[in-house]
Amino acid sequence: MNKAEIVSAVSDLLEISRRNAEKAVDLVFNSIAEELKEGGKVTIAGFGSFEVRTRAARNGKHPITGEDIVIPEQKTPAFKAGKQLKDSVNGK
Repeated sequence: MNKAEIVSAVSDLLEISRRNAEKAVDLVFNSIAEELKEGGKVTIAGFGSFEVRTRAARNGKHPITGEDIVIPEQKTPAFKAGKQLKDSVNGK
């Protein structure tokens, strides 16, 4: 399922225009992104939680030259599924 399909589902379920459904979906996604950008955590009960994790700096090799390089520390978004979502996926 992609964003357009989510917008379509929201539009059909709530019986609103696709434009308003897209605004609602964008608002949810942007709110999550902004909270993560500020270093916060987003928890959606029954679904899961989004947070930012820091990947430590590490050594690596340049894929073309084979030269040793240092890959800098970086932040990455992470999602952890909640119990209800896990149970739903597993048919419980």
